[in-house]
Amino acid sequence: MIKNKTIRFVHKYISFFISLQLLLWTVSGIYFSFNKIENVRGEQYVLPIKAKEFNINPPDLKQASEAVNYFYRLDQIIYSIKNSNGIRYYDQDHRPVKKISFDQAKQIVNLRTTLKALSVSLVNSSSSGSEYRGRQLPLYKVSAKSESNSIINVYVDPYSGNISLIRSNQWRLWDFLWGLHIMDWIERDNIDNYFLKFFSILALISSISGIILFFKVKKKSF
Repeated sequence: MIKNKTIRFVHKYISFFISLQLLLWTVSGIYFSFNKIENVRGEQYVLPIKAKEFNINPPDLKQASEAVNYFYRLDQIIYSIKNSNGIRYYDQDHRPVKKISFDQAKQIVNLRTTLKALSVSLVNSSSSGSEYRGRQLPLYKVSAKSESNSIINVYVDPYSGNISLIRSNQWRLWDFLWGLHIMDWIERDNIDNYFLKFFSILALISSISGIILFFKVKKKSF
């Protein structure tokens, strides 16, 4: 039989050890539940795009796995071919498209969002925990201002002209809390890390020991 003193000791010190992380899990969980993920992603800044018809000859596909999508890049009709090797972009004469200019990137942000573009820079390399991680580079980073004068970063694909992602302070706080929540403080993407597994097991042990202690003490009081 396990003595109450041993259970109390295990429960007390394990609970103290994990109390901070439990607090972080709770605080971050509350923030997640009270903020819509659509707003965190900046979808509230994006204007709806009217559907347009395309009257161009489709390209000759080399592989059955290739998928074609047509869209407008400002006033230019282009299409993309996607396969296992990635995505390639062509104009309506089936020639590879060139990058849009900085001014065109700003124009896209002004036309397709409620934001006002301020400046543009080219992102060629990724870094740990960056706000554009997981996206195919290069990207244009367009710094823009919202109606409330907040600075918002809009990332535009230089070949397709599509808005890849929008990052605001709301997203940065979400991302910071998510890193604390999954205990991945650098990349903030790995939910399969040893810290999370270890503290989850400790939390389970603390919960079980607390339940055992509750019923043992309750039984003794009778």
